[in-house]
Amino acid sequence: MGAGKSTVGRILSKKLGFRLVDLDTEIEDNQNSPVTEIFQTKGEQYFRDVETRILKNISGRSNQVVSTGGGIVIRDENWDIMRNNGVTIYLKATIETLFNRVRHKTTRPLLNVKNPFQKAKVIFSDREKLYEKSDIVIDREGLEPEQVAEVIITDVSDRFKN
Repeated sequence: MGAGKSTVGRILSKKLGFRLVDLDTEIEDNQNSPVTEIFQTKGEQYFRDVETRILKNISGRSNQVVSTGGGIVIRDENWDIMRNNGVTIYLKATIETLFNRVRHKTTRPLLNVKNPFQKAKVIFSDREKLYEKSDIVIDREGLEPEQVAEVIITDVSDRFKN
């Protein structure tokens, strides 16, 4: 949450001439409901099931940049799908930076609790080792989204030169 996946994804897709697929938007379109409402009315498990199903549906297409939600990493099945169909990238930032970017947003259902910073710390702590399994890890502290996109393009093209 708050790493800039959607923003960097938009920039990256434009630079590469690829289609941008925002997984949360795909889920909302599929369910005719915002993510926050899906969480509230049907629960996180239901949301994760839909998320995995839609990830499967979009995987295998070429020339696309996929921006996922931060919880995509909690299922091994999702890792298999992502790794078999592309390059996984972790946009790394400190918990303080991430929280400062999302703290005023009401569209983060997992943070709609009494102590959202504490909840964010727990989520980040639980997921950080999973994020680190990504093919490419980019420390985005101090980098603007445009710079992050350039680093990704360089790293990905270097991977495929050999």
